[in-house]
Amino acid sequence: QATLNLGMETRFVVDTPLMWLDKAETFALAERLGGAALLGIVVEETHTCYQGDRAQRHDWGYGCAACPACDLRAKGWARFTAAR
Repeated sequence: QATLNLGMETRFVVDTPLMWLDKAETFALAERLGGAALLGIVVEETHTCYQGDRAQRHDWGYGCAACPACDLRAKGWARFTAAR
């Protein structure tokens, strides 16, 4: 945001509401806003894998299952499904 403000010589506000949610809360928000359909899209069409691995499909979505991003997503999915 600061870089945009400096570079564009005007005031920009960048809202990042998901930044303050953990993965379990993000899955829950998707389900609350769009039901099973939106949750399915999030799981099937998004990934956070640092390796960009789309070859391996897990319950929580695609990823290598070894990098820190996959670990966070897998743990978030486990917390989300346990709380349902």
